[in-house]
Amino acid sequence: MNQKQPNNDASNIPACMLWFRFDLRLRDHEGVRLALTSGLPIIPIYIYDETSGTRPMGAASKWWLHRSLMALSADLKQRGSQLIIRRGDTKEILTELCGKYNIKIIVCSRSFDPKLELEDDTLESHFTAQSIRFNRLNTSLLSPPNHIRTKTDEPYRVFTPFYRALVAAGYTEPVIPSNQAYDWNAPKRWPESESIDDLGISHTKTASGSDWADGFDIWKPGENGALNRLDDFIEHGLRYYADYRDRPDMDATSKLSAHLRFGEISPHRVLKAIHDTQFLHPNLAIHADKLRSELVWREFSYGLLAQQPRLHEANFKTGYDGIEWRNNTKEFNAWKRGLTGYSLVDAGMRELWQTGTMHNRVRMITASFLIKHLLIDWRWGEKWFWDCLVDADPANNPASWQWVAGSGADAAPYFRIFNPITQAESFDPKALYRKKYVTGFTLNRPEQKLKKTTGGLFDALESDLNPAPIVDHAFARERALEAFDNRHK
Repeated sequence: MNQKQPNNDASNIPACMLWFRFDLRLRDHEGVRLALTSGLPIIPIYIYDETSGTRPMGAASKWWLHRSLMALSADLKQRGSQLIIRRGDTKEILTELCGKYNIKIIVCSRSFDPKLELEDDTLESHFTAQSIRFNRLNTSLLSPPNHIRTKTDEPYRVFTPFYRALVAAGYTEPVIPSNQAYDWNAPKRWPESESIDDLGISHTKTASGSDWADGFDIWKPGENGALNRLDDFIEHGLRYYADYRDRPDMDATSKLSAHLRFGEISPHRVLKAIHDTQFLHPNLAIHADKLRSELVWREFSYGLLAQQPRLHEANFKTGYDGIEWRNNTKEFNAWKRGLTGYSLVDAGMRELWQTGTMHNRVRMITASFLIKHLLIDWRWGEKWFWDCLVDADPANNPASWQWVAGSGADAAPYFRIFNPITQAESFDPKALYRKKYVTGFTLNRPEQKLKKTTGGLFDALESDLNPAPIVDHAFARERALEAFDNRHK
C-alpha cells in the first residue's frame, strides 16, 4: 500500500498579509511590528483602488504616491521581502489572496477617511467570519479622532481646549513603538504583482505635452526622505520656527506635511525629535511648542472630518449655506494661474503649480482672496488645492479652507479679510518670495488700484504675466461683508 506523502504545497502554510495604505514606512509602525512578531511569513501588499474612500487622490498626490511606493518597495527588498502591487476592487483582491495563500492575519492601518472606515467595518466582518484576524491599527495620528472629549462627552470643536486636553492626556509625549530587528519571514511562493508603473499615477503631462511636475524635484518622497527632512529641520530650522514660520521669503517651515500625509514618518517620531532637542536646548521651548501645536491642528482636523464626513462639500456650520457666491469662471481661472494682479496671491498660486506646495501663510491669503475678494465658493478652491498639492490631506485641506471661509469649527470670523497688499509688506518685505515666482516683479512697481466698480476684469490672461488687479481691495471687502451679512436672508 502506498504511504500518503506530506503536502508541501506552499499555499497551505499560514501567512500574514501586511496591507499598506497611507502608512508607507517600516519604522515606528505598529502594524509592521505586529506582522514581524506574528511568526508567520509576511506578504506586504499595496492595493490601488480609486473606487474606495471619499474621493480619488489629486494629480500631485498621485505623483508623490508613485515615488513613495518605489521607495517602500526598495526598503522591503533590502530586508529580503517585496511589495506586492495590485489594482482593482479591494475586497475582491483581498479575498482572492486570502484563499490562495492561506492568510490567517490581515494587518492594516486605519485611514480615518469616514467612507473608508465604513468599508473597513464591512471587510472586518467579512474576514472575521472566515476566521481571519483583521487588525486595524492607528499608525498616523497621536489619538483616534474624537477620542479626547469634553467634560460633557462631546467632541471638541474649539482648537485650544482640544490642544490642552491632548497634552494633559499624555498624547503629545514622545512615545515610539518598539522596533526590534526581526527577520522578515518571506513566503515560499509570492503572489503575482503588477509594477508600480502599471498603476498609471506618474503621468504629469499637460495638454501641451510639458511636464507640470518638473519643479517637484525639490521633494524626496519615501521614509528616508522624511527622516532626512526631519533631521535637517531640527538642526537648521527649529530655532527660527516660531519667529519666522509666517515668512514665505524664509526657509523656516518643516516641510513635513506630505511625508505625514503618506505615513512616511509618524507624528510620534516628530514629537521625539522635538522633545530630545528641547531637552538639550531649553531655549528652544517656544519653537518646539509651536511645532507641537501644528501637529495637533492636524489631529483636530481629523476630529472635524469624523464629525462631518463630507467636510470637503458641506459647510461645518450650516448657517453659511445661504451665501450667494458670484462664481465667476474667468476670475477663478485668473486665480488658478496666478494672474490676479496681486503679487503675493499670484506668487503663491504659481508656487503651487510649480512645486506642488504653497507656504502656509500664503495658503490663507490666496484662499481668503478667492472667497472674500472674488466671492467664489470655497469648495472650488479646495478642489483645486486637492488636485495640485502633494500634501493634499482629506482632513487638513477642507478644514483649513472652511477656517478661512468662516464656515468651519473654530473658524476665523467671516469679517476677517486679508489685505493682500499689507500682507505682502509684512511677510515678504523685500519681495524675495514674490520675485522668485512672479516674473519681473520689483518693489518699485507697487500694486495698482482699480476704481470701485464691478468691472476691471483682466482680459488678456494668455499674454500678460503681470496683470493689473482684477478687483479693488476696498470694493471687494465691502462686497464680501455684504454677502456674508446677508447669508441668513
